[in-house]
Amino acid sequence: MPKTREQKEKLIAGLTEKFGRAKSAVLFDYKGLKVKETEDLRKLLRDKSAEVIISKNTLVKIALSNTGIVVRDDILDKPLAIAFAYEDEIIPVKEIDLFAKKHEALEILGGIIENKFIDEFAVSRLAKLPSREELYAKMVGSIAAPLTGMVNVLAGNIRGLVTVLSAYRDKTSS
Repeated sequence: MPKTREQKEKLIAGLTEKFGRAKSAVLFDYKGLKVKETEDLRKLLRDKSAEVIISKNTLVKIALSNTGIVVRDDILDKPLAIAFAYEDEIIPVKEIDLFAKKHEALEILGGIIENKFIDEFAVSRLAKLPSREELYAKMVGSIAAPLTGMVNVLAGNIRGLVTVLSAYRDKTSS
């Protein structure tokens, strides 16, 4: 059943709001995925504070023009699904990249970060970045390494003194 003009305007307003609010969005071609696979992807992303929207390309074009985001025309000619991330920019990129490796039918077409379009190669490079938690762990390790070295050096002097005193005690007691 065709949508009325009022319904389409509500959809466009919703998409415009999502593009404006999202920290990142991944555009992908879902053609060839089974319904169960699509639902699995939606659930996976929903658990990670992201959402997947499938909408008509003409409505997406209007919403993109409302937000000032410019996307290649060839992308908007394919069946298009959009994964919006509202908290962490990289999580949907990583999850969709992993999902695409398991399901060859899914094709990543590009993405939007900070209201700028990035191509599929930039999306795949982003997917290879370490997670936020891994980066925090590396930073803490980098900060802690010099402190650990200093503690070992200072403890080495004390160990040396204990060894000398122990040897002196053994020599005097024998």
